[in-house]
Amino acid sequence: MADQFDVIEAGARGRRRWVGIGVVAVLLAVPVVSLLASRDPEPDRAPPTSTPAPLPIRSLTRIEGAPNVVSAPVKAKGGNEVIAVVFPDGTRAAVRYPAELRLNELGARPFQGAWIAGQYRSFSAPYGGEMEISRGAQPIRNLTPNVTLWPGPAGVGSAGQVLMFAFGKWRLAMYDRREGLTFEDRLATAKGLRGKVGKDGYLVLSGGGSIRLAKPGETIQGEPVGPQLWFGGGTGDMVVFIPTPNCRKNARSPSATNGLKRPTRTVCRGDVQIVASGSRAFVQQAIDGIRITLK
Repeated sequence: MADQFDVIEAGARGRRRWVGIGVVAVLLAVPVVSLLASRDPEPDRAPPTSTPAPLPIRSLTRIEGAPNVVSAPVKAKGGNEVIAVVFPDGTRAAVRYPAELRLNELGARPFQGAWIAGQYRSFSAPYGGEMEISRGAQPIRNLTPNVTLWPGPAGVGSAGQVLMFAFGKWRLAMYDRREGLTFEDRLATAKGLRGKVGKDGYLVLSGGGSIRLAKPGETIQGEPVGPQLWFGGGTGDMVVFIPTPNCRKNARSPSATNGLKRPTRTVCRGDVQIVASGSRAFVQQAIDGIRITLK
């Protein structure tokens, strides 16, 4: 009998030993799992503001297709060149610049800020055109015959999905926020934003319904959001023209050049702000030599 009880007691102690080891293992595993989980980066969260700042308009990984730009005919004047330009609101101007800058070869792209159902968004022309947005994939859906919906750019935590508009050869992108407009507002935007391509190739925009396009001189958190023209861009030399009433008082840096770790300078020529970014030689020549006359 004693031997029988000894065996039973020994077995119970063995089971308790394994149970105890299991409990210790679980207790040790909990902090390890917590530590591993804490290493996963949390998504970026934009601080809430009453008037959100414009979204970044360039993806972290640039994929370029055919340049989504217009190059106007050039008239030579001595050592300078003169081109006619048209801003997204239809304002026309003549730009004179040193021929060495080759602005016409850089090509121009439109930018236009807007309020959609009271929320700020921007429309810009990605340099790589449709390929820069699609990356060879298929759209999420077609909103209208000329507007498609695409996933947002990878690595930009505050960015949401992208509406891409087709106006003739132009591809225009509206980067939404992560919270996003409602489906009804997106559909109204797709139907309400109109674009007309002139004989000179420039794109002129107009808005209807819940869309109000920003006017020259309007800003969001100090950043200009009215009609603009961008020449060049990406990692290369760039010049931005921003119609700005009372420019010397109201000039601000645009989103196209904010955060670029390279020489950037700004100058006012009448009621137009000129921002040059790129190599020091390019920036100096652009600031000293470019003149623009609004018509």
